[in-house]
Amino acid sequence: MPLPRVRVIDLETAGTASHEVCEIGWQDVVQGDDGRWALTKERGAKFVNPGGPISPQTMAVHHIRDEDVVGAGFWKDVAPGVLRPDDGVLALAAHRAAFEQRFCTPRLSGGAAWICTWKCALRLWPQLPSFSNQMLRYTRKPEGLDHAIGLPAHRAMPDAYVTAHHLRDMLNAVSVEQLLAWSREPGLLPRVPSGAERGKPWSDVGNEALQALARDRDLDVRFSAETELRRRNQLPSVAATPPAQQRLL
Repeated sequence: MPLPRVRVIDLETAGTASHEVCEIGWQDVVQGDDGRWALTKERGAKFVNPGGPISPQTMAVHHIRDEDVVGAGFWKDVAPGVLRPDDGVLALAAHRAAFEQRFCTPRLSGGAAWICTWKCALRLWPQLPSFSNQMLRYTRKPEGLDHAIGLPAHRAMPDAYVTAHHLRDMLNAVSVEQLLAWSREPGLLPRVPSGAERGKPWSDVGNEALQALARDRDLDVRFSAETELRRRNQLPSVAATPPAQQRLL
């Protein structure tokens, strides 16, 4: 019987108006008979034909060139074989998974649930100064992470490999169900990310400023402020506003 598995996904895109995928990478994390989670050797990457040129600005980040993807399969043909392995998955995972989910639609993924390791890192390691995939790599220094396999950064397989180490440690700390629950909610930021209160933990923000932040356009800021107001039993009636581009921590 196959071991319970979560597959970590990372995508690189063309950076053009269509912003189509040009590479997909993956790394599996499985639960052993002892209940502990660990990485396996099941990892890899595939180029994807984005259907148009890759922008020079994006090539300068991931170094994938147009000539690299000539002859590669298109996304709709490549994705299902990676997202839906034969033995199935408990969930798919990615760092800031909302980006991957834009492309890995339920039709392609078979409706798999998603774990966002960024959102879960905010919950499990709120004391850290920043929560990007690579900053977690160098602040946390996960056990067993092979530095060479995790390079170059901004390529699909190395980034998935790094993310998988964070996921492994998360899964060994809390349940899959808890990670999925956190991933369904907005990000619970440990500190105010910008403005006059920047850098303060929410517990140090005054009521008036906190109520203003609970009306912020950023969904994660709004949710974090509302959570603190709820803790104080002071949650106001907040009109829903569309989420803006989220800030990076």
